[in-house]
Amino acid sequence: MPELMLEVDQLAAGYGRIQILNGVSFAVQAGEVVGILGHNGMGKTTLMKTLVGHIPASAGEIRLSGANIGNEPTHRRARLGLGYVPQGRDIFARLSVLDNLRMGAAALPDRDARLAVEAILEDFPTLRLLRERQGGTLSGGEQQIVAIARALCAKPKLLLLDEPTEGIQPSIIERIAESLERLVSQRSLTLVLVEQNVEFLAQLSRRVLVLQKGAIVNEVDAASLRDDEFVAAITGMSR
Repeated sequence: MPELMLEVDQLAAGYGRIQILNGVSFAVQAGEVVGILGHNGMGKTTLMKTLVGHIPASAGEIRLSGANIGNEPTHRRARLGLGYVPQGRDIFARLSVLDNLRMGAAALPDRDARLAVEAILEDFPTLRLLRERQGGTLSGGEQQIVAIARALCAKPKLLLLDEPTEGIQPSIIERIAESLERLVSQRSLTLVLVEQNVEFLAQLSRRVLVLQKGAIVNEVDAASLRDDEFVAAITGMSR
């Protein structure tokens, strides 16, 4: 059987006395792409931030390749193989594209870091052309590519992506999807993807978890995302 990359068991978290996640449980196999879909305000971003360690869990367990990481700090989770691209990208606006990538590989030994950055420039040839540009001068789509590439420079086993297509033009969305599909296939990368763009989600994901009121209430296959009424019911959005 395939290795279980991520196991989340009865996870609870929130902000102060306000609990957002209410016993979230799911598992992701190595090399799998799993989408997470739901209305705004249902806890999707809180879930991602809790998995990566930006928000402490108040209950439950998070296991990465069998190791319980629920009490580990964010930097330790990253070194164990957990990558994260937040909503809004958060690249370093005053640094060049190349220096943003170098920051992503900073935890690796020098030679490994150089090789990791060079490999990413091969995977994302657009960035080779932009490597001397400051991050803040790039378009939103270009910044998103930098953010994904920077996270991949650390060689994660599991990459969490929070709304990667938000505010991005369709042509760049397609390029991002093609790059991620290739990396999943060639590197056995595992992805957990929060996304409201159902076409993008359907293209990448094998299955989709539906999050409502801080809990997983359903699991569907990607084909279900072709049903407009179903999508409208679980996201509050129409196409």
